[in-house]
Amino acid sequence: MDTPPPSANIPPVRPKPRLSFWDIWNMSFGFLGIQFGFALQNANVSRIFETLGASVDDIPILWVAAPLTGLLIQPVVGYFSDRTWTRLGRRRPYFLMGAVLASLALFVMPNSPTLWFAAGMLWIMDASINISMEPFRAFVGDNLPTDQTTSGFAMQSFFIGTGAIIASSLPYVLTNWFGVPNQAAEGIIPDSVKWSFYLGGAVFFIAVLWTVFRSREYSPEELRSFSEPIDKKTLDGKGVLESKISDSKGQSQIMKGLAVAVVGLILSGWLYSQSLNKELYVFTVGIFIVGVLFMLSGLMQRQGSYANGFVTIMNDFETMPATMKQLAVVQFFSWFALFAMWIYMTPAVTSHLYGTTNTTSKLYNDGADWVGLCMGVYNGVAALVAFGIPVVARFTSRRVTHLLCLSAGGLALLSIYFMNNPDYLMLAMVGIGIAWASILSVPYAILSGSLPAAKMGYYMGVFNFFIVIPQIVAAALLGYLIKSLFGGEPIYALVLGGCSMILAGLLCLRVQDEPKKVSASTAG
Repeated sequence: MDTPPPSANIPPVRPKPRLSFWDIWNMSFGFLGIQFGFALQNANVSRIFETLGASVDDIPILWVAAPLTGLLIQPVVGYFSDRTWTRLGRRRPYFLMGAVLASLALFVMPNSPTLWFAAGMLWIMDASINISMEPFRAFVGDNLPTDQTTSGFAMQSFFIGTGAIIASSLPYVLTNWFGVPNQAAEGIIPDSVKWSFYLGGAVFFIAVLWTVFRSREYSPEELRSFSEPIDKKTLDGKGVLESKISDSKGQSQIMKGLAVAVVGLILSGWLYSQSLNKELYVFTVGIFIVGVLFMLSGLMQRQGSYANGFVTIMNDFETMPATMKQLAVVQFFSWFALFAMWIYMTPAVTSHLYGTTNTTSKLYNDGADWVGLCMGVYNGVAALVAFGIPVVARFTSRRVTHLLCLSAGGLALLSIYFMNNPDYLMLAMVGIGIAWASILSVPYAILSGSLPAAKMGYYMGVFNFFIVIPQIVAAALLGYLIKSLFGGEPIYALVLGGCSMILAGLLCLRVQDEPKKVSASTAG
């Protein structure tokens, strides 16, 4: 869509229409399929890696593919979806493309012949799921008025919980209800896992297809009419507000980038001199790359190259809203805890509560199936709790609600260390489910109220950085910490996760939660 001519009238401001329960249901239904993919990945990929010969120490670094993929994919998809308009709309083309790719990846993953192939398939699968998932977050901000966003994200939490409880339980259900074997020869993925992934691929595609054809999107003209009037000179060719750019800003980015890159190089050199674990290089090399990207953006601005997506992305990242920066810290510690749980729950439970590390034994596979079932339970709790979160938030505040929920999850993770019976794990899942429901809804509801409508997709993608970065940190550090400080006992990863989640809850109290929508004219 072209920039309106100077004589064009700026559309009058009008309130965004409220949507019905079933409208919100239809626009969120695709998350049922997306969570099928993520739940199967989270509950079974470590099991697949161990089956194909990975040691407990190697598992975190193998998971690095997933966060790196999200770091690259989500802001790019958000940036382009903000500037897309087709017969299917703005976000829905990305829903459909991601669904096709993710469904195919789910069929291939459990047939991985080698460990390196499985690690590569995790990369492809995660990239595909991210293509579908990122626009779903912006979809809520696009379609719902501010007073319905908490309910919209709560509906997504409901479908995430529902999808996850079914998907996580599939290997257990297939084995215990339908007699599908959960054991196989060494180096072979059990049939119960394979068929779980096949079913997940089918559900993923069908659920996303439902949202694509049963929901609608506002046109760019309609979206502009819901925003505060803005000077048309600040809009690019798609009607998207651009950050102010200048030579001085370019110089500033060059200096900041240089400083960050030097820090990354120094830390990498120190790691090499100390002969420390290879996983730690992921963190230091990542710092160096961020510095290089800022230097490139600054150089391009100094040379007058402003009108390109890369410069816009880097500038918008630097000028993100204050509320987003505060939520970033909360997200970091919340998701660090979750990744510690997802990576280490299976080895922690099988070794701490079942007393085995033999991946070919019946005891190990029974424990792994129990973990999958428990993962389903916490997601089921999240589905039930999701609709109660807006109610609690109305009586307290969204910040206090998030604090209470994260504290419940942190205490639940800590409690696993003190258990001596696997059955008690179900009780811990209740607290984790309460935290999970809040993590999936409250931060996004707070964030959507602080973002300019024209950049909803991009900033929702950038917000994913603060999910991805803690995963990279977890993948880089946890293996080293468990091996060096805790004698290789994976249960301590869950202890660290519990402490991290409680800290996240406390940090939520410093977040500015402004219910009023920020106008596009005051952004970036």
